[in-house]
Amino acid sequence: MSYEKVLQAKRIVIGTKQTVKALKEGSVQELIIASDAEPKVTAKVVSVALELSVPVLYVESMKKLGKACGIEVGASTVAIIR
Repeated sequence: MSYEKVLQAKRIVIGTKQTVKALKEGSVQELIIASDAEPKVTAKVVSVALELSVPVLYVESMKKLGKACGIEVGASTVAIIR
């Protein structure tokens, strides 16, 4: 389900640093986290999203999430931009 959201999104941000920046700017509509990503990598992003009341969805695979973003490598976090 969430993979389709990524595919249909007009603008996305991939990766933890860019996602945190977008969250702080207030431009994130929804955050998608890969469940198989290292928790220490995703913890800060999830924390900031919860503070700002941004919905957080989980998907099972970094590899599939990366593929949905159109990149060759796995993605731990993806932000759908308003």
